[in-house]
Amino acid sequence: QVQLVESGGGLVQAGGSLRLSCAASGSILSIDGMGWYRQGPGLQRDLVATFTSDGTTNYADSVKGRFTISRDNAKNTVYLQMNSLKPEDTAGYLCHARARISPLGFYAEAWGQGTQVTVSS
Repeated sequence: QVQLVESGGGLVQAGGSLRLSCAASGSILSIDGMGWYRQGPGLQRDLVATFTSDGTTNYADSVKGRFTISRDNAKNTVYLQMNSLKPEDTAGYLCHARARISPLGFYAEAWGQGTQVTVSS
């Protein structure tokens, strides 16, 4: 009931910037939480930055001061501005959303397919 479409990944040199976008669509009444995770080869999926239902933002310590998450509620879209990128930021970045899909209080979660970010040294 919820679909996510990500864009904005790519190859960048260390110190460069990228901006990721994730748009949610489907039978969405409201977004409960939405944000970004990343997963490197053979590694676990880790939180990068997220919005909670009350608008609070959470960041991984490793990206604080470099990455900024923002959102457009009217478009059910979140953005991740990534500055001062480092080779260790290289990973697949996945969007996640939890949305209310029913007035009865039913929620749905979804993951995007992921967008690759590669930072060269």
